[in-house]
Order: sequence, then C-alpha cells, then structure tokens
Amino acid sequence: MTKSNRYPSRALFACVALATCLIAINRSGLGADAADLSRCASIKHDAERLQCYDSAGRKSDAEPIERLHEPAAAPLKPASGTHPPTALSVRWELEPETKQGLWALRPHQPTFFLPVRYSNSTNDSPQSPSQPVSASVPLDNTEAEFQFSLKLKAGENLFGSDVDVWLGYTQQSQWQVYNGEISRPFRETDYQPEVFFSLPTRYDFLGLTGRFINLGLVHQSNGRAEPLSRSWNRIYAQFGFERNGFALLVRPWYRLQEEASADNNPDIVHYMGHGDVTAIYQRGRQQFSLLARYNNGYGALQGTWSFPIQERLMGYVKVFNGYGETLIDYNWNQTTIGVGILLMDWL
Repeated sequence: MTKSNRYPSRALFACVALATCLIAINRSGLGADAADLSRCASIKHDAERLQCYDSAGRKSDAEPIERLHEPAAAPLKPASGTHPPTALSVRWELEPETKQGLWALRPHQPTFFLPVRYSNSTNDSPQSPSQPVSASVPLDNTEAEFQFSLKLKAGENLFGSDVDVWLGYTQQSQWQVYNGEISRPFRETDYQPEVFFSLPTRYDFLGLTGRFINLGLVHQSNGRAEPLSRSWNRIYAQFGFERNGFALLVRPWYRLQEEASADNNPDIVHYMGHGDVTAIYQRGRQQFSLLARYNNGYGALQGTWSFPIQERLMGYVKVFNGYGETLIDYNWNQTTIGVGILLMDWL
C-alpha cells in the first residue's frame, strides 16, 4: 500500500473510533445527539467533518448547563385519602413509610431507672398456696428499681399480607441497694420474653381509631428456686386505639394451665386478673399513663408521669397500688412511689 492511500485509511479509522466514543457518551446522557454524529461521520472531506464534530461537541457541552437551570421537581405529596404517621404508627411501624426493616432494636415498654422507690408494706415472707412460707428477710422500705424493654421485628409482610412478627423482651428488677444489713441484694428480677404478630387496622370505635391488633405468647418468671419461684405463661390479644395525643391499649389474656405439681402460683389469675388496660396521653414533651387491672375486688392501678429535665434527659415518677407489681408480690397488696429518670417511654 502506498503512502498516499495509507493516511486516508488511518484518518477514516480515527473518525470511526471517535464517532463510536461520542455515541457511547451520548447514550449515557453526557454527549452529543446521535443524529448529529451520524451526519458528521457521513462527510467525506476531513476539514468539514472535523468542523461538524466540533459543532456537535459545543452543543452537547451546553445541554448540562441548561439542565442545571431547570426548576427542581415539586416534592411528592401524599396520595389522596392517606393519613400522616401517628405515634402508634411510628412505634409499631404500621404504615409503609414507617417501616425500619428487620432485626433492629426498638423500644417496647418503658425503660427507666428509679434510684428511689418507697413501699408502704414490704413483703418480707413471700408465699403462695403451693409454696411454704419462706424465711423472713428484713427488707428496707426504700430500694431502687429499674426496667428495660426492647423489641425487634423478625418478619415483615408475612405471606403477602400486612402482618409483621415481633420478638420482645422486658426485664424488671428491685434492688435493696440501701440495705447493708443483708448485703444489698437484688430482691426480685422478673424476665419476660414474648413473641407476637401485629396486624395494622383502621376503624372507628367510640371516637377512637383502631390502629392495630397484636396476638402473642408471653412467658414471665423470676428464675428463682423454690419456694420463691414464680412463673406463668399467657396468650393474649392487644388492641391499640388512638386519637390526637391519646392512645388506649386493651389487652385481654388467657393463662396456659400447668400441672398442679409444677405450678408455683396456682392462684395468680385471682390477683392478676384476665387482662389490663393502659391509657396514655401526650402533651408536648410530657407523657402520662394509667394502667389498670381488676378481678373480683383484686387488681392494681399504676400511674406514671414523664417530663423533660434538660434536653433529652427525662424525669419519671411511678405510683403503684394493688397486687402484682412484681411476680414475687403477685398476691401482696402494697402502695409504692418511685422517682428517677426515663430512657424510653410508651410512645
């Protein structure tokens, strides 16, 4: 091949390669229009062909600048008929926009620490119908109490439905921290694991909106040896209602029976009843709750108040009257008041 026709071949190859690169860039949104490049490639004269490519490049360079000045897209608006997330929606992830995925820890029941809790009547000799009277222990009326409670979602939108499955754990401890006479022991620690299925709902009931139904299985025990061992298992249904800053949790339950020889507290339902009701009211950063149980003259009433102290530091007051503040005290009537700090509340 002679020198005169070797250079045109190289020029043609370079032009084709350049056109191919520019077309690829254009398809990614960064280059010139494909029609312009095709037109340039068809020009036979080198000077005119290069001028065509140069013009096409200047045109493509201007397009991104013009796009920068386009007005931003308007924010998406909720579809007609939808409702903004509420306190229960966020806590129980009832709406698609409140979902946080699986295996992340979330608050469950309140988590708090009360360095001072006073009881008007200490249970120095716990007993039950199936357990003999234990040795009397001189308890202080004032002790510390703390509770932590967490849950996590183990399954979401089961079988193509809106049903989620949760695992929960709550632990409550009473600590005779000021009682040096008996070496400051933990007087009682109750462990409560549970598993439950949650179904979002939306219906009107007595001026409230029904937001969810939970169906669960819960075990509660104090992990102690006889004669101080206490435990029971329950299945329950919990109905959640709300309106504005008010929420109502209604939870009936059924105790799963045990063999008489293994039942350390056969009369626990007599004192603890067949369910509880919790009312919660939020006003600004303050929150009030009232929990009630009742069964044939027995039961309990518990009120709490949380309030801001400084930034995220929250104060907490808890007042209890009746039976079953702890498992060891399920058949013991007392009134207690505790003051401390709150880490996580109901809502």
